[in-house]
Order: sequence, then C-alpha cells, then structure tokens
Amino acid sequence: MRFTREPRTAVAVRSIGSNGIRIGDETFTSGLVITTERIVGTWPATPVAELTEEHVVGILEDAPEVLILGTGSTHEFAPRDLVFALARRSVGFEVMDSAAAARTFNVLAGEGRHVAAILYLPR
Repeated sequence: MRFTREPRTAVAVRSIGSNGIRIGDETFTSGLVITTERIVGTWPATPVAELTEEHVVGILEDAPEVLILGTGSTHEFAPRDLVFALARRSVGFEVMDSAAAARTFNVLAGEGRHVAAILYLPR
C-alpha cells in the first residue's frame, strides 16, 4: 500500500507491503520500530501473542504518548498483560493491521503527536 501525503516529521512511512516498509528512500525488509524522530531499529519476529512489557521497554524510553502495534496483514489482539502494563505507564496503545498502523502513525505524527510504532511485515 502506497501513501501519498507525508507528515512533516523526521520519519514517515511512505509504503508498506509484504516486500518491506519504505521510509524515505530506504526499504526495510523486516519488522521495524519507529518514532516520529527516528528509526529505532528492526523488530524481531516474536509472535504478537508472546509480547511482554520487556519487549517494549526500550521503546518507552522515548516517552511516546501513543504506541501503535501493526500486527501484519491481519489484526491480532495484544496480550492482556501488555495492554495493562502500558496503561499503568499512561501510554496510549492501539493495535491494528500494519497498513492501518502506518497510516495512523503518519496522521498522528502530522498532528505533532509524539508517537511510536512497531510494524510487523504483512505476509
């Protein structure tokens, strides 16, 4: 899926698909963690159902208002313990398929919100 409008931030998702995630002129061929300011790095292929607070603690060091989890081609529910851990830290948490997550990231970033996203590649 290609996006045409880019937010005015350091990082914007230009497209996402099974072949990769395009940010700027670079295409990443594995899962990715991004914030509005930077590309944090690749994301391991940990199944969504196995995610814990320990997996996201490094992302939370950037103090995002919202963490978006893009679960690939289809929506998967995040583990309940992870949802509660993020609520205790007062971090908004949204889970959706990766294409929707990329669009939401771009919209929130364009609004000037401090947002982070974990994007699994669609398969």
